[in-house]
Amino acid sequence: MDDNFLQSEMWRKFQASVGRKVFFIGDNNISASIIEHNLPVAGRYFYIPRWPSARISNSQFLISNKIPNSNDQISKIFSEVISLAKENNIGWIRIDPENEKILELVKDLRIEKAPHDMQPKENFVMSITKTEEELLAGMKEKTRYNIKLSQKRGVSVKVISNSKFLISNQTSNSNDQNFKNYAEEFIKLIKITSQRKGIKSHPENYYRKMLETIPRENLKLYLAEYQNATIAGILVIYFGKTATYLHGASSDEFRNVMAPYLLQWQAIQDAKKAGMEKYDFGGISTNYELNTNIRTTSSWAGITKFKIGFSPETKSTEFPGSYDIVINPFKYALYRALQKIKSLI
Repeated sequence: MDDNFLQSEMWRKFQASVGRKVFFIGDNNISASIIEHNLPVAGRYFYIPRWPSARISNSQFLISNKIPNSNDQISKIFSEVISLAKENNIGWIRIDPENEKILELVKDLRIEKAPHDMQPKENFVMSITKTEEELLAGMKEKTRYNIKLSQKRGVSVKVISNSKFLISNQTSNSNDQNFKNYAEEFIKLIKITSQRKGIKSHPENYYRKMLETIPRENLKLYLAEYQNATIAGILVIYFGKTATYLHGASSDEFRNVMAPYLLQWQAIQDAKKAGMEKYDFGGISTNYELNTNIRTTSSWAGITKFKIGFSPETKSTEFPGSYDIVINPFKYALYRALQKIKSLI
């Protein structure tokens, strides 16, 4: 099964809930979930996250010239996507090829390297098929120490969904107001973290809609509490056999109790119990490169060190980055010119 939740129906529904037009093209073998974005002046473009990839009937991702008809499938769906873009007066189509082989398949089209990547170029995904004891033993000593420190200091973890919340694996009823309160606590933490790190977060309603729209079996909100205060939180999505860490935030207070370490460890344990085989920490940069215009080199260093500490023997996955298929040369030239002016400012 495809573990790419960004190409799933639930993600399309979520994107539609925040006001974006979405499209779906394809069948059980190969498909595309398309999100329409609208920019001031430059106009509209399609974005197809973590695509193209081919889902062959045996559920393996296999694209190469050796696979019968794979290129025919690719050509057919690209023709459909491009036709849809032209029908909707779209300026360009942004894609995130899975690997260099797949990128080669689209080189015959007019493509340009995007001015910035929509998704991290380097992802850190660890296997969680080992026992909990083995997972702990495989962590860096400092990571293991910080988890135990957080437990010793008395940090507690709540796991909240859109209809109930779990405390220490015990289920209790929760009304809508409780859920909204927890959601607002997390949004407050997002704002605090964004200000502290100097990064631009999504609009507040983005997180509200995510929590309201994505089914509770797929999305978990973890909140860490200490001395009657909510001090950290993470959002984790389940899809296929992978649990993915989507967003995280923490307060400026009580950072010495290491709550983010305990939150991640609780999420890993829960994912394992739910039958997940992998835990995707999301983006890192092992070279601490400046991959986007909203993160600093030092922030990549801290994020990378934190995530790798949970499985230092795991190798990261690298992607080619985002590329644009030019549909309307004038609109695309205008967009690139505006991007250049923005970067100079």
